[in-house]
Amino acid sequence: MELISSAKRNRLFETFTEDAFHLEMRDDYSVPDEDGPFESWLRGEAVDYSYMEPWTQLIQHVTGEGKTVRRVRVIAEPHTPYIQWEYAATSYNEAAGEEIRWIPRQLVPPELVFPAGGNDWWLFDSRLLAVGHFGDDGRVVGSELIETPEVVAKCVRVRDLLWDLATPHREYKP
Repeated sequence: MELISSAKRNRLFETFTEDAFHLEMRDDYSVPDEDGPFESWLRGEAVDYSYMEPWTQLIQHVTGEGKTVRRVRVIAEPHTPYIQWEYAATSYNEAAGEEIRWIPRQLVPPELVFPAGGNDWWLFDSRLLAVGHFGDDGRVVGSELIETPEVVAKCVRVRDLLWDLATPHREYKP
């Protein structure tokens, strides 16, 4: 399996034409850029969210072109500290143009089988998957690109189902 870096995955945002959708399945993401801000938040200190600027600028650019960027977070309740912090920071994503929804795991239909090994993924224009892979320490090691029509079709069905079931960020109250 060949993996691409997060930077190369982010370049896919330059080539999609209509919709990018992210499915998040983890209750903790150990992203190096977030370590300091997350620790500050845990201590109740002011958080410098400037580390998000490259992402929010990218999202502003693509949504400014009329494209959509959506995300569903499948989360445990009660929330882990990381999800609590992620919830607090979601307003920055939404201000940039992302649409974000939340669904507690217990509300996911029990018969639903998650494609791509249950990993997180980005789906671009309902045709290209970038499946996230993580190391034992929880850090992202890269994304696997998949264009197999059967796998992509399963992800499209999961996207549509969860998008309809999930609660928009402004309405979701942890």
